[in-house]
Amino acid sequence: MSADPSNLMRSVTTPDAEESPLYVTALAKGLSVLTAFGPSRPAMNLLELAEATGLNKSTIQRSVFTLEAMGYLAREGGSKRYRLTVKSLEIGTGYLQTAELIERANPFVQQLNRQTGESCNLLEPWGTDMVYVARFTSHKEMPIHVPIGQRLPMYCTAAGRAYLSALPTEAAMSYIERSNRVAYTAHTVTDPEQLLALLRRARTDGFSLITEEIYVGDIAVGACVVNADGQPLAAINISVPSSRWRPEDVIAELAPQLVNAARAVSSAAKGLKPQAR
Repeated sequence: MSADPSNLMRSVTTPDAEESPLYVTALAKGLSVLTAFGPSRPAMNLLELAEATGLNKSTIQRSVFTLEAMGYLAREGGSKRYRLTVKSLEIGTGYLQTAELIERANPFVQQLNRQTGESCNLLEPWGTDMVYVARFTSHKEMPIHVPIGQRLPMYCTAAGRAYLSALPTEAAMSYIERSNRVAYTAHTVTDPEQLLALLRRARTDGFSLITEEIYVGDIAVGACVVNADGQPLAAINISVPSSRWRPEDVIAELAPQLVNAARAVSSAAKGLKPQAR
């Protein structure tokens, strides 16, 4: 049985941050409540929220009351279960509207989508995951829905391996070792040495290809976006269903267009610096 990508960790804690006098514990707890919701937990009562966040019931009650009063949470009908509201989108949308990399990359990713007719995405790293920050979907058959903000592991995704391939080997291995290397399908590569070999291949080819490593029926190819110093900033990927594409055709037809698009974005983003993650 394959693992569920929706059960990924949703936060990254900076070492020693909680020991700082500047760290606001109440704020951190409130945010942990908001980020506890997801596809596998769309609605929760107080007890379920306590289990999901690790917070005690008293803290959960105060946090939920405050978030409900501010409009970020709402009760589900007349029940005791809570859901995120549309207002909660404000937090993530603010980033999408102000991120310079997204603004510079969007025209090229959109053009790639028009050229290929397939779903093309921009992903940025966070922790050991890649986060979808821009998405131009295909009008053709696409059985997998991946929303903006979705986080997927670096080690078993085309975008993630493309990003890791642009790092020094030691740094890439650090990401791999810190990852929770789950076998999402029968095809997922989890062995560190095999992953390093795949990164070396991606570094040589200029792109990374995966076949059904995280979703059955999905083939994806990814290329890294770098700045003028060669530091990886993000990655672009093209995702296609195996019902319409074979891996060798993806390499022959889509990979060259993807690499060209990644180079164009890299040129547009050459003055940017990697964000602290």
